[in-house]
Amino acid sequence: MKKVNLIISAFAVAGLLLACSGPKDSKQSADSVNTAKADTAKKDSSMAAVDKDDAKFAVAAANGGMAEVELGKLVQEKAVNTKVKDFGTMMITDHTKAGDELKALARSKGITLPVALDNKEQKIKDDLSAKSGADFDKAYVNDMIDDHKNDIKEFEDASKNLKDADLKAFAIKTLPTLKMHLNAIQKIHDSMK
Repeated sequence: MKKVNLIISAFAVAGLLLACSGPKDSKQSADSVNTAKADTAKKDSSMAAVDKDDAKFAVAAANGGMAEVELGKLVQEKAVNTKVKDFGTMMITDHTKAGDELKALARSKGITLPVALDNKEQKIKDDLSAKSGADFDKAYVNDMIDDHKNDIKEFEDASKNLKDADLKAFAIKTLPTLKMHLNAIQKIHDSMK
């Protein structure tokens, strides 16, 4: 009973902190909840919790994956280049699959994931939405190159540094797909010159 009260108290405090700290995006909120869970687990050794840095990786990966899917859907509406549209379709398919796997993994680990894009990814989506035609295609392709370079670095770091074996395995398993995406979008970029 004492453990249940401690858990309830920890989540109540986390909720108050979230409410009092002003508006946050979904990614920041998920990070805050996961930090509170990890801090509570440190105080109660009978509770299992994923390391804060491991949870941050999961949150960032989920946020990035959601962005890839959302932008892939935008590409279906706005792109004029067939190769760009095909790439957008691949983003929807591959990142939905990885996102579903990550959601199941996070659920099993008690990790809270974001439910909407963070402010940064939403701004990218909004900025792309304002473009059309070849300008849209070029901006999307450039964003995907930068994004996948960053993702590859994050997943390479995660595959070396994560403490949770299942999250590490997810990073290792996903990394070749991210590298394939970068290669594909780079080829599209080069063909547009």
